[in-house]
Amino acid sequence: MSTDEIRLARAYLSRVAEPPAAALVAFVGEVGPVRAAELVRAGEVPSAVDSQTSARRALDQAEQDLEAVAKIGGRLVVPEDDEWPRWPFNALAIAAANGLRCGLEPLALWVRGGFSLAAITERAVAVVGSRAASGYGQHVAGEFGYGLAEAGVTVVSGAAYGIDGAAHRGAITAGGLTIAVLACGVDIAYPAGHRALLERIPSQGLLVSEYPPAHTPARHRFLTRNRLIAALAEGTVVVEAGQRSGAKNTAASTSALGRVLMAVPGPITSVSSSGCHELLRSGNALPVTSVAEIIESTGRLGVDLVEATRNTETGPPQGDAMRVFEALGLTFGYSPEAISVESGVELSRVRALLPQLELAGLAQRGETGWKRSQESSWRGDT
Repeated sequence: MSTDEIRLARAYLSRVAEPPAAALVAFVGEVGPVRAAELVRAGEVPSAVDSQTSARRALDQAEQDLEAVAKIGGRLVVPEDDEWPRWPFNALAIAAANGLRCGLEPLALWVRGGFSLAAITERAVAVVGSRAASGYGQHVAGEFGYGLAEAGVTVVSGAAYGIDGAAHRGAITAGGLTIAVLACGVDIAYPAGHRALLERIPSQGLLVSEYPPAHTPARHRFLTRNRLIAALAEGTVVVEAGQRSGAKNTAASTSALGRVLMAVPGPITSVSSSGCHELLRSGNALPVTSVAEIIESTGRLGVDLVEATRNTETGPPQGDAMRVFEALGLTFGYSPEAISVESGVELSRVRALLPQLELAGLAQRGETGWKRSQESSWRGDT
């Protein structure tokens, strides 16, 4: 089966179902994208899939959509492509397997820009926050965007007014890379006031969306896209957020996906920072006040593994990953809170590392909590 056939099939499916379409995603995984597209067109699908696709199954304009996105320098990236961000999206698969609402890998991604999506998400941090940002918040977001980009970290955000825009502009000013994850087609300039910014980003990063060309933004689409912002980054920094800010939704997805969640403290009198203070007070987020602290907090598991498994001739093993691993039970599972106490590693960091240890085959989650995987063979394991 050719890549062109697969791309056409996934382009069709991305239009006929509103993400996240759990039943359709599962159906594609079962029969493959080309066969799934044929069956959806014919209406010969299970009832759960039919309920997600029947309203739009006649909208077969995959070729037109692919041509439209190509005209603006874009393309459709599918899971069968080398540039599909497999490692970042593993967290979505794990979350879906555990029944979490934020866990669902997209069927495909419409992308605009010349960079490889997989390559520029190898080291990425999301910077999000309130649209109605204060001068303080915009200054901090711009400084973080600039400093992260200067350090070779891709800045991920949602292109909204306020914090998002400041983070993108900071990265661009530094000559670095940035990704804007949109709640509309990559051919739509939204918000309109960011048209120039959205036209600039593809030359220094990527515009990314689950939605095909000409799809307009809607409230539910912003909430849906937030899981992608969280998944594409190693951690998320909430710079400013009110009590009802959409950034708190991204923060919740970040925690659920096992990514590192960080928040910037603000003035105690600031309504714009009340959401950040709530995240910090609950222990769900790490406080960060500099780019150096963000980079330190989002160190990849691979870095921890190298550090933790160094030859012991140079001294005892080090690193948060090793400490968390050694705190895991051999037969009985423990809660993240208990592991945090045993390891001495901060609770939010423990919650970030456990799913990654699971991905590495070193830990598993059971009825009683987290324990070592039966297949684990870390150096020094007894």
